[in-house]
Amino acid sequence: MSGFDAARLERIREHFERYVDDGRLPGFLVRISRDGELAYQAMAGRRDLEAGAPVEEDTLWRIFSMTKPITSVAAMMLWEEGRFELKDPVARFLPEFAEPRVFTGGAMAKVQTVPAVEPIRMWHLLTHTSGLTYGFHHHGPVDELYREAGHEWGSPPGDDLAACCAQWAELPLLFQPGTEWNYGVSTDVLGRVIEVLAGQSLEEFLAARVLGPLDMSDTAFSAPEADHGRLAALYVPHPETGLAVRSPASAGAQSAPDMLSGGGGLVSTAGDYARFTRMLLRGGELDGVRLLGPRTLRLMTTNQLPGHADLEQFGRSLFAETTFDGVGFGLGFSIVEDPVAARYTSSRGEFGWGGAASTAFWVDPEERMEVSFFTQLLPSSTHPIRSQLHQLVHQALID
Repeated sequence: MSGFDAARLERIREHFERYVDDGRLPGFLVRISRDGELAYQAMAGRRDLEAGAPVEEDTLWRIFSMTKPITSVAAMMLWEEGRFELKDPVARFLPEFAEPRVFTGGAMAKVQTVPAVEPIRMWHLLTHTSGLTYGFHHHGPVDELYREAGHEWGSPPGDDLAACCAQWAELPLLFQPGTEWNYGVSTDVLGRVIEVLAGQSLEEFLAARVLGPLDMSDTAFSAPEADHGRLAALYVPHPETGLAVRSPASAGAQSAPDMLSGGGGLVSTAGDYARFTRMLLRGGELDGVRLLGPRTLRLMTTNQLPGHADLEQFGRSLFAETTFDGVGFGLGFSIVEDPVAARYTSSRGEFGWGGAASTAFWVDPEERMEVSFFTQLLPSSTHPIRSQLHQLVHQALID
């Protein structure tokens, strides 16, 4: 079975079923492929606890930040056409970012800023070294300014992607571009650059150039009405019991959003996302359709942080349940630089990312393997799912 021990693989189901049985997760689906073939798939629990609807192969999941690699691939397709260079200032395409200012101190009512010493460049967006942030971090005055402007777990009603970029451009950066790593709206801004370069909406571009060619027919910025029954509900942990309780945001993916978030807006199925990860493992091609050249993908999956630093050294506090010792960042993906440092099994060169509702994926070129995990529990820092999944997958490999 593709180098796996079948009995050991079942430990994955058994482990995560305990999460379901004790109420910590509503349900889950895990999928492992090796050498281009499905090696293991397990699912348990409910996509909707209140409706009693089970997790099924075609369940639609909010993938949140697993949208980012898709948007990054789309941008690099335009890069391959010579439409931009990685060193280009973002202001070449979005003039509102021409004069960014950088936070140096003070409280929200009177923050102190200085001019940026160099522009935000395209590679800063792809590597999250732009100085942009998220309001939900709650780490200081700049995050608070984002929340005050309506940018926490969403965007102001009625504002499209262009309007949101104009608002972010007015807010101070956390640091001088290129000097630190911080998770934020960089990939959303990247999505707006795609719109400007392509002359069409991000939704139209992704459908025509990425999702359509890969036959990812269930992946979109919302679930159509006919598919609302397949859409998993969104859950959060109860503050006292830790049990999964339904989030009011569960209805959010049922209608087209005002803001097309290239950083976190897509819904998808396990099967659809597996077509994306298989394309990545195959060096940019799937079923005769090539999205990227293999050398471009090699560049994207090489650590871009100065001095091959990891995210623990170069980054600010991260929104995840694991530390990032030994993990760098490329152009849209985390990259394992030191498999020992994280203290769980992985391979050098493994790349991937996760989503806020505890979804995750990774591609392991050394083991010729793709792994993905889907559930709907917000935030992803609630349980150590990703590190546990790594150890459970690797212990089942015996070749």
